[in-house]
Amino acid sequence: MSWLEAIILGLVQGLTEFLPISSSAHLRIVGELLGMNDPGAAFTAITQIGTESAVVIYFWRDILRILSQWFKAMPWVTAERRVSQADPDVRMGWMIIVGSIPIGVLGLLLEDWIDFQFRNLWITVTMLAFFAILLGAADRFAPRFKTLDRMSWKDAILYGFAQAMALIPGVSRSGGTITMGRVMGYTREAAARYSFLLAMPAVFASGFYKLFKVLTGGDSVYAGPTLVATLIAFVVGYAVIVWFLKIVSTRSYQPFVVYRLVIAAAIAVLLGMGVLTAVPVAA
Repeated sequence: MSWLEAIILGLVQGLTEFLPISSSAHLRIVGELLGMNDPGAAFTAITQIGTESAVVIYFWRDILRILSQWFKAMPWVTAERRVSQADPDVRMGWMIIVGSIPIGVLGLLLEDWIDFQFRNLWITVTMLAFFAILLGAADRFAPRFKTLDRMSWKDAILYGFAQAMALIPGVSRSGGTITMGRVMGYTREAAARYSFLLAMPAVFASGFYKLFKVLTGGDSVYAGPTLVATLIAFVVGYAVIVWFLKIVSTRSYQPFVVYRLVIAAAIAVLLGMGVLTAVPVAA
């Protein structure tokens, strides 16, 4: 991987991570168009540390408040200082934990499939198109009345399985969770906000797990270019968060639906022409 390729892939990661269009699919496609086949699951996971760090910076007040209240609700805290489990921030802490379990378990069980089989571009095409239709239907027809303080345990689990679908390139982590949120009746703002918060444990766990494997020789990446791509993804990702949260309050998700369908069709055409290879060479 060259420095220019790293810069381009970092820009792609930062631009696409928080939009419901699948950053892993874009990295896979752009990487091959740059002539480097597939950047790989390890590169993708590590660069996501950059974009997720942007989430921490943007939501740091919310994160600190949730963590503080959650710890204050633990049994080891004295009764006079203990916070009720019914506190909204304590509940949100538990909801994020519960919602993170499916992707954690499935990520470990399906690691080989995630690294190779799921990266087949025909699967990516199918997921881009299928979840575009789901997102479009949910955003247009589902009710919009629920806020995050009304989240139930069932909702958190369903959100978690929707996030776990993003282990397949083309689904999109934000796309899957936002679609599920809209199906369950959450407002666009609430669905997007929870999507950002829910992603943090899974993305950081995946990124640092892959980083550990790289450092111990289990996986390989180009160290310098990967670091550059991660830093660029952080800066660009922060700007995208600010922009995205502003538009979801007044705009629908329909432009992203159209984009997903167009990019799915474009990938299918390029595959048919032999410009793109469905299965990564590494597989």
